Order: sequence, then C-alpha cells, then structure tokens
Amino acid sequence: MRPDHGRQVLDIYRLGIAGGNATFETEAPSWAKFNSGRLPEHRLVAVDEEERVQGWAAVSRISERRAYEGVVEHSVYVHPNAQGHGVGYALLTALIDSTDAAGIWTVQSGIFPENTASLALHERAGFRVIGTRERIGRLHGQWRNVVLVERRSPVVL
Repeated sequence: MRPDHGRQVLDIYRLGIAGGNATFETEAPSWAKFNSGRLPEHRLVAVDEEERVQGWAAVSRISERRAYEGVVEHSVYVHPNAQGHGVGYALLTALIDSTDAAGIWTVQSGIFPENTASLALHERAGFRVIGTRERIGRLHGQWRNVVLVERRSPVVL
C-alpha cells in the first residue's frame, strides 16, 4: 500500500462504513491518520490490471506494551464490485504470510455477527472464534455485538 493508493483505499473504507456491518467508525479518517495508525510493513492492496484498488488489508498494534509486541489487530476491506472473487482471501493470506515472517504470533479482529461473509472468510483462512462481546458499542444509536476472532501463528513459537 503506497500513498498513491490512499484515495482509493479510503473510498473502499467509506463503502464499508456505509454498509453498516464493517466497523463502528462512521467516517473515514484522513490519509495521514490512517497511515500513521497502521504498521507500514503489513499494509497490502489488491489491484486489477488497470491498477485500481480492489481491496486492502492492514494491521495495527493492539498495545505498546512489550508483552504484546507480537499481537496485532487487522482489517480487510474489499470493494463491493470485487466481493466474491477471492480478493479478500488473497489479501488475508498474504497478510498472514507477512505477519508470520515478521514474528507476529497473534492476528486478531472483531467482526459484527451480521457480517457472515467476513466470518466465513476468516474461518477459511484459519482464524478461530474466541467469543462474542455483547453490546460492546453503539452504532447509530444501536447496541452491537462483536465476534472476536484470532489466528495463532504455527511458525512463531
């Protein structure tokens, strides 16, 4: 993911926000804020033959504490026109390869239970459900649950 992908990455993020089942966020951040909050070595984009971004994946630290240096939270977003074509799986497996190679032992995320496609994608990629955080946050005034998923690296011991 390069800075010149920024506009398209944020456009895809906005589409995810508008769908209502991707995030608690209600608006996309600026590129500067987005960029500063994600680890540069684990930010990926999938592009088509015309270099249009079809989806993106990125990770953020969950804590600055040394004990958690190998634990990250990730996001995967795919443009609605590219969904169902393997883009999300390609991004997620490439992200896993990247984090494994870097010594990251846990990749985690929270997914709305209504986002069944994302839950299925994560299961296919080797994530397991840890549990559900009930009524953990509000989106547009409505309480929402979040399913916690994680993948433990089999190569980082």
